[in-house]
Amino acid sequence: MHHKWLTLVFISLLASGCSWFTWLPWVDDPEGPDPMEPAKLVKFDAEIRVKRLWKVSIGEGLGKKYLRLNPVILADRIFAADGYGVVEARNRFDGKRIWRARVGELEGGFFSSLNFFDRKDPSFVSGGVGAGAGFVLVGTTSGTVVALSAADGAEVWRTFVGSEVLARPSVGDDAVFVQTIDGRLVALETKDGSVRWSFDNQVPVLTLRGTSAPVYDDGVVYGGFANGMVSAVKTDTGEPVWEQRIMLPEGRSELDRMVDVDGSPMLSGSLVYAVAYHGMLKAMRRSDGSPIWQRKHSSFLDLSEGYGQIYVVDETDLIIAIDQQNAEETWSQANLYRRKLTSPVAFSNYLIVGDDEGYLHVLAQSDGRFLGRRKLDSDGLRSAMVVGDGKTLYVLGNSGSLQAIEIEVR
Repeated sequence: MHHKWLTLVFISLLASGCSWFTWLPWVDDPEGPDPMEPAKLVKFDAEIRVKRLWKVSIGEGLGKKYLRLNPVILADRIFAADGYGVVEARNRFDGKRIWRARVGELEGGFFSSLNFFDRKDPSFVSGGVGAGAGFVLVGTTSGTVVALSAADGAEVWRTFVGSEVLARPSVGDDAVFVQTIDGRLVALETKDGSVRWSFDNQVPVLTLRGTSAPVYDDGVVYGGFANGMVSAVKTDTGEPVWEQRIMLPEGRSELDRMVDVDGSPMLSGSLVYAVAYHGMLKAMRRSDGSPIWQRKHSSFLDLSEGYGQIYVVDETDLIIAIDQQNAEETWSQANLYRRKLTSPVAFSNYLIVGDDEGYLHVLAQSDGRFLGRRKLDSDGLRSAMVVGDGKTLYVLGNSGSLQAIEIEVR
C-alpha cells in the first residue's frame, strides 16, 4: 500500500514538471531569470565620493502617481514643489527657506495625503517647475497653470489651458509655453496669463502618460508630441516654422504603434535632437528640421550631451553614448537594467542618473564605467536633476527631500 502511495506521488510530481525541483542547486529553472527583474547592483572600486552639502524637505513629496517635478534654478535660488500644492524657494547655497506658497488645496483627504483610510492619492501638481521673467510656474492635473512671484511666492495669475499639464512650462519672448496632455502647445502672456496662441497636434488613441516640456530659444519654441512629431513654432504668432516626424507608427496593435516624443527636444549649436518611444533618435537642423542622422532607439526620457556625445537612457534603462558627429555608439552601460532610471545629467567629467530605489549613480562620460554611488532617498528618485555653477547637483527625491550634491575625487 505504501509503495502504491509513493508511486502516485512520484507520478504527480513528474506530471507537474521539473519546476518542483528547481530549489536544488544542480537543477536549472526551465523558465530562466525574469526578464523584467531589475538588475542587481554590481560592486566596483569607487573613484569619487558623492558628498551631500545640505538636505531639506519639500512638502509631502511626490506621492504614488508617476510625477516628475524637477527643481529649477533662478539666480541664487532653487525652486521646488511637491505633488500636493506646496511650492518653496530655497537659497541654493545653504538650503535655507526663503518663502513657501500653496497653489491649491487637497481634495477628499482627511489629514491630507497622510490619511490611510483614503486610498486615492490627491496629488494634483503634475507639471513643474518652470521659472523665468520673474515667475515660478507650475501646472496641474485640472489643466491650470499658476504663476507665482519668484521674489516672494505671491500668486500673480492662473490660467485654465483646457487639459492636464504634465511637463514643466518654459518662458521666452514675454510668454509662458505650456504643453497639455491633449496635444496642444499653448503660449500665455507673462503679464496676465491670457492666451496668445494655441498650436494643436493630433493625439493617437493610445499614448504614454507624459508630455515633452517645451524648449524656447531665439524666437522659436520646440515641442515633441505623442504622434511622433517634433515642431518648431514661432513664439509671436504660433505659426509652425517646420515639423519633422521622428518615427512613423508601426505594428498591428495600438500598443506597438505608440511613438510618443516625451523627452524634451535638446538644442545644441545648429542642431536639435529628439527621441521617440518605439522609435528613433534623430538629429535635425534647427533652421528647417531636415534630418542629419538617425539611430534606432526607444526612450521617453530627456537626452543629455557632453564630451561630444549624446546620452540616451532607453526603455530598458540601457545607457548609450552616441557620437554627435557620426552617430556611432561610443559605449553602453547595461548594469542598471530595468532600475527605472531618471533622465541622465552630464556635467564636468560625469554622467549621473538616479533609480527607483533612490540610488544616485555616477558614471564616467569617457567610457561609461561606474565611478561612485550613494543612496539619497528611500522612496526613490524620478525627477530630472539640475546643475548649478557647473559643480553642484540638485536632486529632488520622491519623498520630497531636496539635496545639494557635489562630486569629490578620492
